[in-house]
Amino acid sequence: MEFNELIRYRESVRSYDPERPVEDKILDRILDAGRIAPSASNRQPWKFVLVSSKEMLAKVKACYLRPWFQDAPHILVLVSYIKESWIRAYDSYNSIEIDAAIAMDHMILAATNEGLGTCWIAAFNPDILKKALLLKDHEVVFAITPLGYPRSDYVRKQEKIRKDFKDVVLKV
Repeated sequence: MEFNELIRYRESVRSYDPERPVEDKILDRILDAGRIAPSASNRQPWKFVLVSSKEMLAKVKACYLRPWFQDAPHILVLVSYIKESWIRAYDSYNSIEIDAAIAMDHMILAATNEGLGTCWIAAFNPDILKKALLLKDHEVVFAITPLGYPRSDYVRKQEKIRKDFKDVVLKV
């Protein structure tokens, strides 16, 4: 898919086929898209956890109890390392959220390109995830997304609601 078409096609999918896992080679391409994402000063302050086993999915899915989320055959978890990220000397700004967002966006776009659905989720219970994944205190879950093929009856939205170009762009 051409890139401009891809970014217009991507949407939050809330309907997954629980009986159709994603092939390993496709999952690897998606994870690699995150691996090669840029980060400030090339620090790469992240780890990507792909949850696919039924046992771990049950533990991880407890962090977000929406019915459609429970159907996803895979959950992608982006773990970040705040102390490893770049910090601006002038005001101590930490780049962790931008770095993690870029990596997650790369993986979400790669998944869309593979015909998969995703839905960026930040409204999860981090304590449940930390316990389920045995994360240490310095490991912070930035975002998660279900990952899978949309159900066969899933209908894509026809039009995204966005502000007008002139309302968000200032050319000076």
